Amino acid sequence: NKDQLSQRKTCYAQHTQVRGIRKKMVEIITRDITGSDLKEVVNKLLPDSIAKDIEKACQGIYPLHDVYIRKVKVLKKPRFELSKLLELHGDGGKGGAGEPGEAGSKVDRPEGYEPPVQESV
Repeated sequence: NKDQLSQRKTCYAQHTQVRGIRKKMVEIITRDITGSDLKEVVNKLLPDSIAKDIEKACQGIYPLHDVYIRKVKVLKKPRFELSKLLELHGDGGKGGAGEPGEAGSKVDRPEGYEPPVQESV
């Protein structure tokens, strides 16, 4: 056993280990994201489940901890499908869901109502 004072606090991965980790990261992220739509991708990114998968997969290469996905970039624009857009955002105010706030409907306000004066805009 080494003395506590003679052990270094930090250590660094070698270049081949870094390349291996990066390769695994790209592989895991592409596998998880290519088959899903935007909503599913966001649901995977929020609880950091992809980061946990990367951390587990790379333990054999180098002991990682505190793995987080900091930045997400869309490389290829998805095909525009109107039906999917309407499915995500409802039917655009048609039907039972949009009745209270329909365009042109009068809003009930008390007699002599005036909106409060704002300090700044």
